Amino acid sequence: MRHITPVLLAAAGFISPSYAGPVTPNFTSGTITSETKTRTEVVEVIKQIEYTTGTSYTVTGTNINIPDRPGPGANYTIQTQGAPFQFSETHLTPGIAKETWIDRKTVEESTTNSLSVFTQ
Repeated sequence: MRHITPVLLAAAGFISPSYAGPVTPNFTSGTITSETKTRTEVVEVIKQIEYTTGTSYTVTGTNINIPDRPGPGANYTIQTQGAPFQFSETHLTPGIAKETWIDRKTVEESTTNSLSVFTQ
């Protein structure tokens, strides 16, 4: 059988219960201010490439003689010399028809200020 040593008994004699008392704040009023800043940055890169797989030929105009077989290299002439005219010729072959590249950066910044007032 073991014996309790006198040191432990002596330490047990020094322990006393503690009790909580009421807490009374020592202020009457106050304020808290805060500021929050945010910054959002969005970077977009849009790359769009349109392809054609066939051949297309278009010719339009006013005051223009269009031959029976219009096409690249055909002989187009003005009907009435000295009069206004308009001529447009478009020849598309297979490949890239159109490229669109958009690099866009959007930045949003905001600041929020708040004030809290408290009294007792």
